[in-house]
Amino acid sequence: MLLIPAIDLKDGKCVRLKQGDMNDSTTFGDDPAAIARRWVNAGARRLHLVDLNGAFAGKPVNEPAIKAILAEVGDEIPVQLGGGIRDLDTIERYLDDGLSFVIIGTAAVKSPGFLKDACSAFGGHIIVGLDAKDGKVATDGWSKLTGHEVVDLAQKFEDYGVEGVIYTDIGRDGMLSGINIDATVKLAQSLSIPVIASGGLGGIADIEKLCAVAHEGIEGVICGRAIYTGDLDFAGAQKRADELNGA
Repeated sequence: MLLIPAIDLKDGKCVRLKQGDMNDSTTFGDDPAAIARRWVNAGARRLHLVDLNGAFAGKPVNEPAIKAILAEVGDEIPVQLGGGIRDLDTIERYLDDGLSFVIIGTAAVKSPGFLKDACSAFGGHIIVGLDAKDGKVATDGWSKLTGHEVVDLAQKFEDYGVEGVIYTDIGRDGMLSGINIDATVKLAQSLSIPVIASGGLGGIADIEKLCAVAHEGIEGVICGRAIYTGDLDFAGAQKRADELNGA
């Protein structure tokens, strides 16, 4: 079970939002590269970056901060990034900069042909991000709810060749209210590619619950607000997860 620290970037700073609301953000640091180093030193084996401004703008906005993070830790552990990735040139540029995985969210839903092309051109590097509320997929920085069922879309994207799926319950994100275990397991059971849980991680109890269902195909969990507020001790939680899953 990978515990994956999230570094959400807004205006070049590390922040956390509540339920995706750009107007409800808490700043946790002005130096994202230093924060990345902190998590790697604490035992992180992958990092999750989000260009929040980019997600709303539909194009990269926090590229200088992303490059600084990659220069700091990109040679040591895989780094994945989502937010504002809408064309193949952007993917190629990020991968050339040292990114390991690109996360395609809104564009996967709105332009499935783009996702298919990305998987063909950059096989092994594409993860799809599905953000949902009550089983329905949301797009555009969670501002628009579609009629698409999560499981149906995920199975379609698996056929395209994506490496995995990050599943976020947007009703819980940033609220420390607990991971939606049932929905995450349901999705993982419907796929043969790994699922990464996201949204609402509150503490060590969530980690233990996820470890109990890891065999269903849940590879990891995005750790956000809880590791910044101290509700979850990251290093201790990763050690506990390794014990539970026999690593």
